[in-house]
Amino acid sequence: MLRPGQVIALCVFALLTIGVVMVNSAGMAVAPVDSSLDSVPSVSTRSILLSRSTVYMGLAILAMGVGSMLPVRRAAAVLAGGRDGREGLAPLMVGAGALVVVCALVYVPGLSREVNGSSRWLRLPGLGTELSLQPSELAKWGLVVVIAWYGAARARVIHEFWAGLVPALLAVGAVAGFIIVEDLGTGTLIAAVACLMLLAAGARVWHFAMFVPLAVLGLVGAILTSPYRVKRILAFIDPYADPQGIGYHAIQSLVAIAGGKGFGRGLGHGLQKFNYLPEDTTDFIFAIICEELGIAGAAVVIGLFGALLWAGFVVMRRESDAMLRLVALGVVGTVALQAIINLAVVTALAPTKGIALPLLSSGGTGWILTAFSMGLLVAIDRTQTEDAGATARGLGAVPASSAY
Repeated sequence: MLRPGQVIALCVFALLTIGVVMVNSAGMAVAPVDSSLDSVPSVSTRSILLSRSTVYMGLAILAMGVGSMLPVRRAAAVLAGGRDGREGLAPLMVGAGALVVVCALVYVPGLSREVNGSSRWLRLPGLGTELSLQPSELAKWGLVVVIAWYGAARARVIHEFWAGLVPALLAVGAVAGFIIVEDLGTGTLIAAVACLMLLAAGARVWHFAMFVPLAVLGLVGAILTSPYRVKRILAFIDPYADPQGIGYHAIQSLVAIAGGKGFGRGLGHGLQKFNYLPEDTTDFIFAIICEELGIAGAAVVIGLFGALLWAGFVVMRRESDAMLRLVALGVVGTVALQAIINLAVVTALAPTKGIALPLLSSGGTGWILTAFSMGLLVAIDRTQTEDAGATARGLGAVPASSAY
């Protein structure tokens, strides 16, 4: 019987494979056979084996392998040394500050790369302008580790308002708030996962409730001060009020999904990718999957995500080390919430926002860091005791392995 870590690795590989195929399919374009003639259109294709997405898949698998071999239990034991329940403030502030600095690099002239009017990417020095990374992805996964360490180090006081919750929320607010300036969806995702982790660490719900009005006001302010975000809300309310304008994106996505029916038009035979559906290789890749592979293909993708998240949940449930358990929760929560948001956007159940579908939407930084985080789950599972399988069946926690 497969261990949860093996299920995670197989699901990641399967999703990346589907991602490579579908990104290349969505990237097909119509071009004239000979521009000197009267434009007889033909479909231009690219070799999948030589595509950039294939290279990113290889790097992502390598990153997952590296993550799976890390001595996570030894690292957790070192960080746990000498805890008295009141540590963690300095590492929390240093970690959050470092993440803010990394995100601020997108505003440095010569380093930033603007796409669609947003400064979210960094050019990689010495590698040309075509290769870049997204600092918000580093912040998204880095904050998971920072909050996990904080929640474990201050377990005895995390239930206190001033000593436990407030410092963490200040750090989370600094990182998420900085990202929200350019990317509302990712900033909100980061904040939601961090709050979930703090609740799991022992923070009190009623303490969080005190901040809900402030969070709502901040969210409303971020929307109202940005005209394009207001338009997205209006398009969500009634996309057909302006079908050629703000409602175009949502309508074309629904057309792609409906066109696939049961088994799709066939791989490579979708129509919406030919300049009808914007962002077809990134945020709306699921719509292309539905159009070309139909309900059957969509069910396979959703099933793979379900298996991946369930295996991650099993790893988390049977882990006894507080920090590793919080890391597992953060990783599973991030992938789950990100996938749910993307699927809701693609099916017009939520306003359009720049949230990618994990391991499927085109994007090198996202694939590599997500796969590395999945590798950490594999590493946690690898170092757990073999008899922890009883816990996976809901029989309680067992001691973690002392292999490290």
